[in-house]
Amino acid sequence: MDLLSTLVDKGLRRVPPTREEALAVLAGPDDDLLDVVAAAGRVRRHWFGRRVKLNYLVSLKSGLCPEDCSYCSQRLGSKAGILKYSWLKPEEAAEAAAAGLAGGAKRVCLVASGRGPTDRDVDRVAETVRTIKERNGDVEVCACLGLLSDGQAERLRAAGADAYNHNLNTSEAAYGDITTTHTYADRVDTVRKAHAAGLSACSGLIAGLGETDEDLVDVVFALRELDPDSVPVNFLIPFEGTPLAEEWNLTPQRCLRILAMVRFVCPDAEVRIAGGREVHLRTLQPLALHLANSIFLGDYLTSEGGAGRADLEMIADAGFEVEGTDRVTLPEHRTDLVAVRRRGAGTDLAPNA
Repeated sequence: MDLLSTLVDKGLRRVPPTREEALAVLAGPDDDLLDVVAAAGRVRRHWFGRRVKLNYLVSLKSGLCPEDCSYCSQRLGSKAGILKYSWLKPEEAAEAAAAGLAGGAKRVCLVASGRGPTDRDVDRVAETVRTIKERNGDVEVCACLGLLSDGQAERLRAAGADAYNHNLNTSEAAYGDITTTHTYADRVDTVRKAHAAGLSACSGLIAGLGETDEDLVDVVFALRELDPDSVPVNFLIPFEGTPLAEEWNLTPQRCLRILAMVRFVCPDAEVRIAGGREVHLRTLQPLALHLANSIFLGDYLTSEGGAGRADLEMIADAGFEVEGTDRVTLPEHRTDLVAVRRRGAGTDLAPNA
């Protein structure tokens, strides 16, 4: 059995590839790229059909972050020309969310800059979650507030939050090269806190930081071990005024291989194309829909995304359909796992659950 047939067979059975197989996906020649996309596309369609989940990002607080993450325009000492503002009021955030929901988004991602929330910040976000949920009962709400302290994930869950995002970004070995004000272990701890609180964990990576193929494989295998329900794949946008401003290392072909590798390693997880897709995938964005089953609609934190209408047209033209609020994104076995986590530690599925 050749490599791609082996990877498809494993993906359909939720069996992870070996590290060597994952590395081979990244290292292959451009001549076989369409074969790679077709193979990973079989795995994607097996678990998610031709549905594309739309997500919409609302920035609650921007800039003035004390962390030194080299990739971030909001980092300590950043000279990037971005908007800087303090917390949006719940009503303002709800109005911003309404724009994305009108465009077909089923998840709203509430993002705030900073190392992590204070308890007062959690109260603010909890009120915002409740306001959005009251207006749109079917919407999923994900919070992304940085490193969590004990008890904060539980409070967000009690307010109605469905998920929490905190990315690993890169491998443990490379982490100290991009951030010094917190550790890789800090990030892992926050993902585990979200899981333990019954939130659906969302955790992914940033490609294009100057990492090696080994770093990419390491971080994706680490994500598989943490078992997030959603894996966002960001492609670095090198902002002027940040240490990585000159790191233009990605091509559309490279981005497709990274997405394919993530799909093979995390076959039944929601794989989301996040920041940088327009910049780096460019005209090959429709091909990426054969690998990922989720995208952000419109703009991101401090960079402009494509117009929402153009995204909807791209999805339709590529032969995919927008996932409605009446559909559950995750396969049944993963949905059951989320239900177990929400019931609390020490529980298990009832026979007819």
